[in-house]
Amino acid sequence: MKRHRFDPEILREYDIRGVTGVTLNAADAYAIGRSFASAVHRVGGSRIAVGYDGRLSSPALERALVEGIMASGATAVRIGLGPTPMLYYAEASGGDIDAGIQITGSHNPRDHNGFKFVLQGRPFYGADIQRLGTMAAAGDWDEGAGRAEERAVLDAYVARLLEGLAGVDPAGLSALRIGWDAGNGAAGPALERLAASLPGEHHLLFTQVDGHFPNHHPDPTIEANLADLKALVAREKLDFGVAFDGDADRIGAVDGSGRVIWGDQLIAIFAEDLLRRHPGATVVADVKASRTLFDAIARNGGHPVMGRSGHSLVKAKMRETGALLGGEMSGHVFFADDYYGFDDGLYAAVRLMAAVVRLGRTLADLREAMPETFSTPELRFPAPEARKFAAVEEVRARLAEAGAQVVDIDGVRVTTQDGWWLLRASNTQAVLTARAESDTGAGLERLIGEIDAQLALCGLSRG
Repeated sequence: MKRHRFDPEILREYDIRGVTGVTLNAADAYAIGRSFASAVHRVGGSRIAVGYDGRLSSPALERALVEGIMASGATAVRIGLGPTPMLYYAEASGGDIDAGIQITGSHNPRDHNGFKFVLQGRPFYGADIQRLGTMAAAGDWDEGAGRAEERAVLDAYVARLLEGLAGVDPAGLSALRIGWDAGNGAAGPALERLAASLPGEHHLLFTQVDGHFPNHHPDPTIEANLADLKALVAREKLDFGVAFDGDADRIGAVDGSGRVIWGDQLIAIFAEDLLRRHPGATVVADVKASRTLFDAIARNGGHPVMGRSGHSLVKAKMRETGALLGGEMSGHVFFADDYYGFDDGLYAAVRLMAAVVRLGRTLADLREAMPETFSTPELRFPAPEARKFAAVEEVRARLAEAGAQVVDIDGVRVTTQDGWWLLRASNTQAVLTARAESDTGAGLERLIGEIDAQLALCGLSRG
């Protein structure tokens, strides 16, 4: 029986990611198919949905993955090119599907690619990912003669997205004028079908799938990538605009005046809308979110819960707490009230339309009503893969010795008299991330100084 060893750096906390042709290749994809199909078999499953994004390397990786799935005796249900949430939808809605794999590089550089997994409706992450590596190294694979079949799910997926507007005032929806930026990512075909069926007026950018990403990189958490959307909103005098990352499981937004509505601010809007219909509901947000979000959830009668960052980790926390809504600063939003609980940027955009109409205010007005603080966006800076987690642990130990008020569920989040700051290691890239928020500009500068001082003691800097 053949064995395979992965580059250990590609086995991440909640997915597999690597640089194509360097740390990730077709042989890896084949071995992933063998290991995952064997894992699915061992919990009684046999049918695995397979989708892929628009990266140049994705079709070849998909072919190798399917070969691996079949070699372990499972059936690969190929749904083709599309956003990651379409794969999640295929797994959640198809009664004969036991698991799913999406080939996607998400928001990472265009020469990266990877794999996201779901098994029997649950996130597949952490020890599950490591077990795939252990199985491959031992050649611990089931043997069989599986098969592949194709299934069209795009139209059904778009129809399900439209259900997010059920019961919303049709006149209010018809009055909306919205801009959309697919960023040449996998959202494009679904977005074109969705916009054609939505009430209101819709202006679309960059829906042609192109793995070169010729217009801008598809990462809506970086404000520079929203420049085209801002220009469209201003030129057409639109109510707001939305953008997606490369596989459309994340959303970014700008209001009618061109201000970015960051991920935690979007969650606050979704929470206000949700809590009017589900009083007392639990809402999960990650450690990078503003304290004003947790305050707003409580003020609107909800139960706020702080959790670790990472799409699989938020999903798991929502299952643990019974939350109806979850989200991350990075733009992953999870609806479990009238949807499946997975992260879907396109569905989040539909729900943003619904929220604006139900709350009876423009997106700009909703943003204007939020408390003003001084904060950084998420700051990302390089750190060696072998060093990043150790550096955070060194910071945590120093802070504990100093008696600081620290939440350490994911990195270190330090609360001070005038704000808070966070330092954590990314689970998807060789970077550290930081964020700070204060009531004053001077306070923000002081908090950033604390981060820099801690980094310097680790022999690192933000650059």
